[in-house]
Amino acid sequence: MATTTPTTEQPRASGKNTLIIILAAVLLLVCAGGGAAFWMLSKQKPGGPPPPPAIPAPVFFTLEPFTVNLLSDDGQRYVHVGLTLRLSNPDGEARLTEHMPELRSRILLLLSNKHPEELITLDGKQKLSAEIKASCDQPFSAGGPPNHIAEVLFTEFVVQ
Repeated sequence: MATTTPTTEQPRASGKNTLIIILAAVLLLVCAGGGAAFWMLSKQKPGGPPPPPAIPAPVFFTLEPFTVNLLSDDGQRYVHVGLTLRLSNPDGEARLTEHMPELRSRILLLLSNKHPEELITLDGKQKLSAEIKASCDQPFSAGGPPNHIAEVLFTEFVVQ
C-alpha cells in the first residue's frame, strides 16, 4: 500500500511573473537614466567657452579745418585740410581739448613748411599724416604723458 504523505512544498512562482518584474525594473532604470542624461545635457555649462571680448568703440577727435599758406615761389598757394584724430586711449580726448591751441599750433607750423608739390601725391599725403601723428603724439609738457594718437585721418584736403 502506498501511502501518500502530504508534502509541504510551496507552489513556485510562475516564470511569467518573474519576467514581468525584471522587465519593469529594467524599464524603470532606463527611463530614469534617460531623464537624468537629458537634464544634465540641457543645462548650460558655466565652464563653456568664454564669450568673445567686446571690441571697444573707436574714439575720434575732430579738429576744425585748417587753411594755411604754403611755401611757394609766388606766395599764392595754400592748403585747406580737415583732420580727425583716432585716439587709442579715450582718456586722451580731455587732454587734447585742454591743450587745443598748442595742438593746432603744431599742425599749422608743420603745414606752413610744406611745398604744394609735396602734398599733391598720395605718398606726400601719407608722409604728412605720419608727420602730424608724430607731432601730435608728443607730450604737451616735459615729462607729461604722450597723447596716444593711433591715426590721422583727412576729412578735407584741397591744395590751391
